[in-house]
Amino acid sequence: MTNLAQNLLDTAAEHAEHPALRMDDAVLTYGQFRDASLAVAGSLRRRGVEPGDRVGMVLPNVLSFPVVFYGALLAGAAVVPMNPLLKAREVEYYLRDSGARVVVALAGSDAAVVEAAGTVGIDAVGVGPARPEELMDGQPVDAAAERDDDDLAVILYTSGTTGQPKGAELTHANMAGNARTTADTLAENTADDVIMGCLPLFHVFGLTCGLNTAVLKGSTLTLIPRFDGTKALSVIARDQVTIFDGVPTMFAAMLHSPAAGTQDVSSLRLCVSGGSAMPVEIMRAFEEKFGCTILEGYGLSETSPVASFNHPHAERKPGSIGTPIAGVEMRLVDDDGADVTAGEVGEIAIRGENVMKGYWGKPEETAKAIPDGWFRTGDLARQDDDGYFFIVDRKKEMIIRGGYNVYPREIEEALYEHPAVAEVACIGIAHPELGEEVAAAVALKPGAEAEVDELREFAKARVAAYKYPRHLWLVDSLPKGPTGKILRRAVEVPEQVGRR
Repeated sequence: MTNLAQNLLDTAAEHAEHPALRMDDAVLTYGQFRDASLAVAGSLRRRGVEPGDRVGMVLPNVLSFPVVFYGALLAGAAVVPMNPLLKAREVEYYLRDSGARVVVALAGSDAAVVEAAGTVGIDAVGVGPARPEELMDGQPVDAAAERDDDDLAVILYTSGTTGQPKGAELTHANMAGNARTTADTLAENTADDVIMGCLPLFHVFGLTCGLNTAVLKGSTLTLIPRFDGTKALSVIARDQVTIFDGVPTMFAAMLHSPAAGTQDVSSLRLCVSGGSAMPVEIMRAFEEKFGCTILEGYGLSETSPVASFNHPHAERKPGSIGTPIAGVEMRLVDDDGADVTAGEVGEIAIRGENVMKGYWGKPEETAKAIPDGWFRTGDLARQDDDGYFFIVDRKKEMIIRGGYNVYPREIEEALYEHPAVAEVACIGIAHPELGEEVAAAVALKPGAEAEVDELREFAKARVAAYKYPRHLWLVDSLPKGPTGKILRRAVEVPEQVGRR
């Protein structure tokens, strides 16, 4: 039997009194976590949920999330986690596409979910943040439902750059294997560790590297429902956090927080960055300010997520996503799927125990993404002589200016070196002669000042003439996805820029 939720039962048997989940003053031990999840499983069974059915979850990072998640797995269901910020029509699409039998949401902020569930014709259950009492009204189950390696544990919807979101099918083997490899070889966490749970648990990075690795090893997961740099620093100090998993914008928010330097964060032993490329300048400044090391990794929803990492006991190369983790192979291929010449840019292709089963109900999309057993990521990279991978950019976000390839990441790196810059997104905008022109939206650090011309000249001095952003404008903040990753495609171009 390979039910991922067996990890919770095993850990609770060994560490029943150990704190499992914390959210400020609310704490659940592993014994309480297990008992609540077994009760949720019983309640779902009473509501007609059978092994193989799908259960929708629309919850922020509150204690009820892990309880409902593991409860659904114990019942043998596959979980469909969703961003609580989704509108009713978006939730409706996920529920309808996945064929969910029931959906669980946070009581009091679940109007969109209730509306969507009503339209689809299924039950919506509102639960409290500390314990999902409303979903603990059945006879608790006494064991995890039997599942096979290849059975679905999670369907994670990924928002492609075009078309409707696709549901990545992650199996019990996918999720269990990636959690085990992360815990054993990357985080090396034990029951003595406290992991910061500020990455959304409805996203695969937070789910695997935060929740599932904590449960596997008996670590404590301390949750922040809504990320804030100052709050994060205070929680690290208060709970003696040892492992911080985050995306680059989280590191930047902590670095630029007024509380930076006033809180004792000496308990941190490992910081892991993923989700998007970590600007080297942010990494350097964070490590200098807080006296810790950041290890950067890489992965996608379709790879459970971790695929490569700057491993703890190997050389770390800033700006690199490291080398493949155990059980995973990576190579760089051209448009025909052939290996590129050494040193050349190619698309990352991945094969291994972490790669999804496919896209839910979309065999053609699955065949396109995994044509030969190797998952095509859509990310462009180059590899150095030591086998380390360096992301160059998303294949779809590469700018082609007058026949020349411009990789947004490179321009962003240059602008991050300016002392006033907090965040930057480089995009391509249509140009009648060149095809595309390079443009950049920049957010400044609190209290900092810089002129547009000054920033443009700063970039011009650091990159080739065809690369620097001819169009540059200042914004208060940049659009971000659910994990805090900057969304280039959602950057709004000022009208006067778009006309030129």
